[in-house]
Amino acid sequence: MKYDGAELEKKAAKQIAKLMVLAAKTAPKGCGLDNVEALVLDGEEKAALADEMRKIAKDTGADFFERDAGNLDNSYFIVMIGAKDSPAGLANCGFCGFADCAGTQKAGGRCTFNLIDLGIAIGSAVSVAADHRIDNRVMFSAGKAALNLKIFPEDVKVCYGIPLSSGSKSIFFDRGIVSVLDKQAAKQ
Repeated sequence: MKYDGAELEKKAAKQIAKLMVLAAKTAPKGCGLDNVEALVLDGEEKAALADEMRKIAKDTGADFFERDAGNLDNSYFIVMIGAKDSPAGLANCGFCGFADCAGTQKAGGRCTFNLIDLGIAIGSAVSVAADHRIDNRVMFSAGKAALNLKIFPEDVKVCYGIPLSSGSKSIFFDRGIVSVLDKQAAKQ
């Protein structure tokens, strides 16, 4: 039997995305509280996310949203990982910069433990990607667009996206250099 390499790469990418979600979910969490949400987008949902990223670029002038949307277009899947806004309720913590959780919530702040848990979950997920040698990049821009589109439940207030791609050269490599060189060439 003969298997097409491109088809196998996409199937492998899907399996890796599943393992990344598992790694994010099983990552250590502060106080044993699980406030991490994870999901995977492809097809129309991934395209809608890229479109929202382009809209943000147009509305704000933040060109990197457009660049990242192009990367998303050329990726198999995007793993999305977010943190619910749920203060840990620890007495005398203050890590968030407020006296207590009530002060944080009143000011619209974020629980530091939720954000640390999110970072650990993202680190666990990208370590799976690295172990399987699939190209990936953690993107704030995809998270911002996902929040606009309400992809996560309402209580998720911070999230990031991790698109997955494979090829002879990573599409996520030299992105800043290429953008700077393109802009310099356009000015000349």
